[in-house]
Amino acid sequence: MQIPAPFDYARATSVEDALALLDRHGPESRVVAGGHSLLPMMRLRLARPEWLIDINDLYELDFILREGDYLRVGAMTRHTTLLESAEIARLFPIITDAERVIADPIVRNRGTIGGSLCQADPAEDLSTCCVVLRAEAVVRGPGGERTLSMSEFHRGPYETAVAQNEILCEVRFPILPRSGSAYEKVERRVGDWAVVAAGAAVSLAEDGTIDDVSIGLTAAGIDHTIAEAEAVLHGKKPTEGLFIEAGRLAAAASDPIADQRGPVDYKRHLADELTRRVLRQACARALEARHTTTQEG
Repeated sequence: MQIPAPFDYARATSVEDALALLDRHGPESRVVAGGHSLLPMMRLRLARPEWLIDINDLYELDFILREGDYLRVGAMTRHTTLLESAEIARLFPIITDAERVIADPIVRNRGTIGGSLCQADPAEDLSTCCVVLRAEAVVRGPGGERTLSMSEFHRGPYETAVAQNEILCEVRFPILPRSGSAYEKVERRVGDWAVVAAGAAVSLAEDGTIDDVSIGLTAAGIDHTIAEAEAVLHGKKPTEGLFIEAGRLAAAASDPIADQRGPVDYKRHLADELTRRVLRQACARALEARHTTTQEG
C-alpha cells in the first residue's frame, strides 16, 4: 500500500492557532512541517492521522538567536539554515558536521530541527548532537510552556515527551567557553542513515585540561552520553592515549544490533574508532577557541 488513508488538512497561521487546531481535532491530529518522516509512514499506513495540521507558516519558530549564554534555535529552522549558519559553525561545529551528512539537499531544504527531534529515530543525527551539547527543548501546549532536558524529552525509540496537543517550539544550546565539538558518521551510501556515528563536545579549563566533556553515539543502542568514557578524560590534558581508552570504553558501553548495515562486532569497532576521531577533532577545535579567547583578552 503506497496511498495514505483519507485525512483532512488545516494550515495553521501561528503557534496559538496550531495549538487550537490540535485541541479541536483531538488525538488523531498531527502537525507536519517537512514531512519527510511522517508522509512515508502515512503512505505505508503505519501512521493514519485523521487531520494534518500544516505549520510551515509558523515563521515565528524559524530563528537562530544568541541570548546570553544560550543559543536559541526555533523548531522550524531548516537543516539548510543550520548548515549555512556561521554562528552555528563557530559555536557548535558538531551541528555543522552532522548537517553535512544528513540525507540530501532536497531533504535538508525542507526538513526541520524540530521534525528531526520529534521523530526520535535512534539513527537520527541531530538527536545525538543535542544530547551531547546538553540542549534543552522548549515545548508549548494549552497549559503553557515547559523546558525539558534531552533525557526528559526523549522517552525511547520514536517516542518523546511532547503530548498530542503540544508543539516543540525551540531548542536551547548552552554556550561554554573554550569549547569545541565534532561529529563523524559511517554510512553505506551518501545520505543514508548511520551504520554508527559519534559526537563529542569538549570544554577546556584555562590551563588546557579538560574541564567538561560529553560523548554520544548514534545507531549504537545507547541514547545517553557515555559516562565511563567521559570520566577518563575529566581534569586531564588531551592525549592520544586518553582518546584510545575513551574509544574502548564507548565501544564497550554500546549495544548495537546486527542488521543489513552490519554485524555487532563491526558496529562496536566503529563506535571505538569514531569516538577517538571526534574527541581528537573536538579537542583541536577547543584548543583553537582557547587560543582565540586568549588573544582577544
